[in-house]
Amino acid sequence: MTTPRFTTPLPTFDPRSIPVIGVDTHLSGVPAQELTPQALRQRFRHPPVWTPEHSVEKRFSNREPALAAVLLPLVMRDELTLLLTERAGNMSTHSGQIALPGGKTDDTDHDAVDTALREAHEEIGLTREHVEVLGILPTYVTGTAFIITPVVALVRPGFALQPSPSEVADIFEVPLRYLMDPSNHQRHEFEFDGVLRQWLSMPYTGDEGMDAKERYIWGATAGMLRNLYRFLSA
Repeated sequence: MTTPRFTTPLPTFDPRSIPVIGVDTHLSGVPAQELTPQALRQRFRHPPVWTPEHSVEKRFSNREPALAAVLLPLVMRDELTLLLTERAGNMSTHSGQIALPGGKTDDTDHDAVDTALREAHEEIGLTREHVEVLGILPTYVTGTAFIITPVVALVRPGFALQPSPSEVADIFEVPLRYLMDPSNHQRHEFEFDGVLRQWLSMPYTGDEGMDAKERYIWGATAGMLRNLYRFLSA
């Protein structure tokens, strides 16, 4: 994603250090039968009446709003997984954070889908012939004034990824069932510059034995995933 220059400071803190104020164990996860390629195709063809839970963050910056799009790439393995990235550590903002492939809209992009597919190819080398776009979710406005359209897609295995070293430090997959289970959704609050801000986190540690690494999914990425949960559970 193209990173802007900010005229007001962004908070610098370790989100892992902010206490958890709640976990939504009272909500049911999306049933396994609803997390299949065919079920998702059907859901997007005939969407339910629903309301996104997260849509506009409190702003950190007075920069002009900018359109952007991200891809939610659901890989069709034995069970669906979501492809995520870890941003490079030398990025000027949000370095090292977990993100969805995507970025700012170019003048040559036809629409949000075109932006998401182009950026996914530029960032991680995911080619369009492996991608089946299902649909879009409502826009999500970040505290840095990006108006993001999330594009949900199925990805056929057999792709060869090539991460852009200037943008991406790592690429990994998380089971969709884990992300669509609210018992894995943690709530946080943090005051910055006199403003109380709230967000979700979805920490995930894969089955990698002694080398298991926690992937701390939070902020805008977690907010858009929470909206996907609301859409699939409506």
